[in-house]
Amino acid sequence: MVKYIQMNPNQEEYSIDYLNQIAVQPKKPGLDKKFLILIGGGLLLAIALVIILISISGSGGASPSKLQAIFIRFSTLDTVARDAKKNIKSSTLRVTNANLMIFLTDANRDIVAPFTTAGITKDKIDPTIKAKYSGEKLKQTLEDARLNATFDRTYAREMSYELTTLQALMKEVYTATGSKSMKDFLVTTEDNLSTIRDQLAQFNDSTS
Repeated sequence: MVKYIQMNPNQEEYSIDYLNQIAVQPKKPGLDKKFLILIGGGLLLAIALVIILISISGSGGASPSKLQAIFIRFSTLDTVARDAKKNIKSSTLRVTNANLMIFLTDANRDIVAPFTTAGITKDKIDPTIKAKYSGEKLKQTLEDARLNATFDRTYAREMSYELTTLQALMKEVYTATGSKSMKDFLVTTEDNLSTIRDQLAQFNDSTS
């Protein structure tokens, strides 16, 4: 037998079974799928931020790509300077180049500690950055100058330019970094770099 609920005289009577069917069914316990997606996305974002912060703290706030560029450029210029030694004719430029080689030897030695602390080592240089600053274009320019008997003048000009751009990059890193060891290296190195850069910029092959 179907039971009925007594309603207001002006209202219709509905069976209990019908009322149960139209009633809002309670949600089953459990986490909503969208909520789970939001939580997962939040966790991934947090992990990414932690990785970025670790990278920044290791480099003292300086861009890792700029640090890598400085590291590889010192090594490249050292190779170029040593290769140029046999082709330089000017006695004045030979002395300047000898000083440059000593400077680069010291810089490549002193660069290791602060850059390793920042996570930059020779075997961790990005291949793209390594290729960009390999010095192949510079070496070809110097080889063309040798064949055209303009090596000394070209070498002084090109190396002066290379040291100037390297110096500008070092100043950018100095401003960005919070690492004391990095700042100490950059200050000492930049002072010596400026002296040799000026000597190269002032070189005149017609009077040497």
